[in-house]
Amino acid sequence: MNELAWRSQLRDLRQPQPPRRDLWDAIDCALDDTAPEVAGSDRSTSSRPAPPRRRWLAAACIIAASLLLGGTGWRLLHAPAPAIALAPEVSPNWKPADPRLAGAAIELSAARMELQQALRQAPDSAALQRLLVRTERQQSRLHLLANDAG
Repeated sequence: MNELAWRSQLRDLRQPQPPRRDLWDAIDCALDDTAPEVAGSDRSTSSRPAPPRRRWLAAACIIAASLLLGGTGWRLLHAPAPAIALAPEVSPNWKPADPRLAGAAIELSAARMELQQALRQAPDSAALQRLLVRTERQQSRLHLLANDAG
């Protein structure tokens, strides 16, 4: 095959081709609610819900979901903060005899004082309350370790 024949075949491909079957009948039947069944289709148009009913159902679902999410968000924002059980008090001047534990005791007491100051500025902060409880638990564990060490 030479280049001239090849270009001629390419030019023929640019020409419009008629479809093998007419698609408009199937499209008209699908769009028309009162049209008879399309050949080869096992669903009848009478079994489909009417479009206005679908719109109302979709709108009702969207409204219900937004009310549910809005109510949940409002409850989360306006719910009282849960009471956090504090660990037993450890004296701020407590210093273990073991020098390895003494450094940790100093760091934990400094962190506890800083968290208490921050809580005075933002008393409703749940994150600060959790950090304070965690620090106090670490102090009490350190106190137990110092007692066990002798």
